[in-house]
Amino acid sequence: MNKPLIIIGNGGHASVLTETLLAQDEKIIGFTALNEEDNSFNLRYLGQDDIVLQYNPKEIDLVLGIGMVGPNSLRTKIYQHFTQLGYSFKSVIHQTAIIAPSVTLGEGVQMMAGTIAQTNVKIADNTIINTGAQIDHDCMIREHIHIAPGAVLSGAVTIGEGTHIGTGVTVIQNITIGKGCLIGAGAVVLKNIEDNKTAYGVPAKEV
Repeated sequence: MNKPLIIIGNGGHASVLTETLLAQDEKIIGFTALNEEDNSFNLRYLGQDDIVLQYNPKEIDLVLGIGMVGPNSLRTKIYQHFTQLGYSFKSVIHQTAIIAPSVTLGEGVQMMAGTIAQTNVKIADNTIINTGAQIDHDCMIREHIHIAPGAVLSGAVTIGEGTHIGTGVTVIQNITIGKGCLIGAGAVVLKNIEDNKTAYGVPAKEV
């Protein structure tokens, strides 16, 4: 039986996750946010994030509704904080996502509407594969990554921890992008990118 859920955050990304979970008949206790505010799905405001500590980690799961991922992002810090305290994050897989049987998904992975993950793809913990993104065979996607809407990764691409792949980015086959990178929207990545670099353009160039 699925555990009841608490959603951390109340912004646009949290709303998309909420709608997906409600369509899958998941039970949502409520949401946390810095201040009391309305929720477009009439969920109950529970309090700030540490209200979670009043719940037994064996009896609930968390859903991380903060969308932005990057080096030392708030999303990464929240995930690490609660997992260290024994809480688990539920993966959210939209009903239209296409995932090959050989794909490996970590904890708290979010695959949004229209996403594709092909044969032998590995997606590590707390990673967002956002709307319509496509990941071809044998790619390795490390922890705390955001692959933004419409991005395309060809075969055998490796993305390092904490990297943000912008909207509409294209990465050709056998490329490695390091950890802590920011790849700007619309970039076409034709060569490897070192750790902690920003790159954009066609072809993508490190800045």
